[in-house]
Amino acid sequence: MTPPPFSEMVAIGRVVKPQGRKGEVLVQPFSDRPERFPSLRAVYVPGESGAARAMEVVSCWPHKGRFVLKFRGVESIDDAEAFRGMDVRIGEDELPALPAGSYYHHQLKGLAAFDEAGSPVGTVQDILETGGEAPVLSVRAAGAETLIPLAEAFVREVDLARGRIVVVRPQYLEAAR
Repeated sequence: MTPPPFSEMVAIGRVVKPQGRKGEVLVQPFSDRPERFPSLRAVYVPGESGAARAMEVVSCWPHKGRFVLKFRGVESIDDAEAFRGMDVRIGEDELPALPAGSYYHHQLKGLAAFDEAGSPVGTVQDILETGGEAPVLSVRAAGAETLIPLAEAFVREVDLARGRIVVVRPQYLEAAR
């Protein structure tokens, strides 16, 4: 089976640098589920012309909040150096299912945001982890950014099939209308 293009895969980490002398790489996890790393058997890195290049994970262990991965066929510091700065990705089908009403961040990015009256608010560009109770949606329209908490009080509906999200328009935007 041919994997999807690399750009359509889910980034779970980034190679920071070579680690050790035998071709290992140090990976900064992006995941809120870093416990998945030790069970990885294969990951993807960028290949030629946007293709995904499969890398077999021979071993993995935690190291100071990051993970050290050993790829099959990568045997030296020089070999490992070629991976510096690369995203490590997996296929979306490898993600565990979430409970109803929960979404992965990559599923929300790009959704068209509308208020409850059906007026466009913008497009979800990013999900920001602020350390507060809920992440915050960064919604952009015409060069302006609107920040909306990703919480039940502010998000009325998420419709992945239709590519849209219905949000409560912040009061400061109401005054600007």
